[in-house]
Amino acid sequence: MKKLRAIFFITLLSLSVAAQKSADYGIYGGVSSYLGDINTSRLFYSPLPAGGLFYRYNLHPRQSLRANVLIGGLQARDLDFNNPYQTARDSSFSGNFGEGAIQFEFNFLPYSTQGRRWNFTPYIAAGVGVAYFSTDSPGNSKPIQPVLPFSIGFKVNIAKNLGLEVEYGFRKTFYDNFDGLTENIEPQHTWLHNNDWYSFAGVAFTWKIFNKLVGCPAYDDVDAPRRR
Repeated sequence: MKKLRAIFFITLLSLSVAAQKSADYGIYGGVSSYLGDINTSRLFYSPLPAGGLFYRYNLHPRQSLRANVLIGGLQARDLDFNNPYQTARDSSFSGNFGEGAIQFEFNFLPYSTQGRRWNFTPYIAAGVGVAYFSTDSPGNSKPIQPVLPFSIGFKVNIAKNLGLEVEYGFRKTFYDNFDGLTENIEPQHTWLHNNDWYSFAGVAFTWKIFNKLVGCPAYDDVDAPRRR
């Protein structure tokens, strides 16, 4: 029994070490904005603060999986647009959202947060998630909705085990009512179909957290001086 416990403990320790050596942790902040029946085309219309946390497991220098949590604000009003129909309608809304999602990332160049300083790559990401919308619009009767997140970005190492990322992403929803409007009456017609969208643009800092074990050769590459 003692041998089995020892084997079990060593196996768990090995898996933990392997996972940590392949994992990035990060925090990001920026702005969120809305696209829908009120704002049909402006990409950075009426931005509000947004931010979140993420955990990334690196499958390969070009491929990784990322789990992230994002919160932010959304707002819009018809009177911000020089459109007779919107001026007459005079609709508006404001509120917040919370999102949890998993995305697959593809790096165009081999990349590691533990790599050389100024190592960089552009990347794209896509995945699935769920969002909760809390707005003052009267028609927002189904606040929890599935979303499809799409992102493009750029990563660069700025210090040992520390990376900087810039990202812009769209979230496609399958809901047309968190702004309180469900009909596209002419001349209004959203350029991204009839459902509402929201977007995020921001900057992230990523790092690796190592549980440094004394005398463990697995960490020699971390403790050694960085290559130039």
